[in-house]
Amino acid sequence: MANQPIGFLDSGVGGLTVVKEALRQLPHEDIVFIGDQARLPYGPRPASQVQEFTWQMVQFLLKKDIKMLVIACNTATAAALEMIKPKLDIPVVGVILPGTRAAIKATQNNQIGIISTEGTYKSQAYVKALHDRNAQLKVTSLAAPKFVPLVESNEFDTPLARKVVAETLAPFKQTAIDTLILGCTHYPLLRPLIQEYLGDDVRLIDSGAETVSEVSVLLDYFKLANLNTDRLATAEFYTTAAPEMFDLIGSQWLGLNDLKAQQVHLEKEITD
Repeated sequence: MANQPIGFLDSGVGGLTVVKEALRQLPHEDIVFIGDQARLPYGPRPASQVQEFTWQMVQFLLKKDIKMLVIACNTATAAALEMIKPKLDIPVVGVILPGTRAAIKATQNNQIGIISTEGTYKSQAYVKALHDRNAQLKVTSLAAPKFVPLVESNEFDTPLARKVVAETLAPFKQTAIDTLILGCTHYPLLRPLIQEYLGDDVRLIDSGAETVSEVSVLLDYFKLANLNTDRLATAEFYTTAAPEMFDLIGSQWLGLNDLKAQQVHLEKEITD
């Protein structure tokens, strides 16, 4: 089973920020990633629809014989993680709890900010997870619905992006947060602009990167780690939309010049 791949899913390209960290931390592990770009954004959708779409991606990945599932999407984690876990006999990891634990460890003044999609914001999943672990925390949560379209259209390093980041994060200027959770895996692509606006005194928590550290621990715990260091690991990428934009963003972000995503039609794939 150690030779089987790890499956990653997301609503779009944002989950590639998690894959980037996986390629760094777990260089001997095969990876299969699917992004549901044809139906993004997930944030404004009802939780029941997010659950349906997420389960379709899970079924696709299971056909790839994955040994572990990483829900590399905060909205899907908030809506579908607890629904999916009991259905699978492999480890399932979401991105919310690892980000929560890292933020609690990082804060010096117990004031934590969260930015997320509308779906994650409405679920209050991060706020609950933080307060479950420390009821004394002061938490400020904001929805940032304009961030995902900026990333998916490859405009995350433009004057428009800088303007949107400033307008969205302005309420934090009235707080004393010293830690900010990037509660969507798309947001790390905007990290330089977010850090620039908030200043170096605010520590940014990449929930996706923290998740890969947890994946590494679980691979060892369940004896699933691929210890064959003589082989080259593989990475397969799939998208439900036309792959050109996925390939462009993915190549830039991951540094893989030969990245070629394959387009899939989930309804057909999971019934074949």
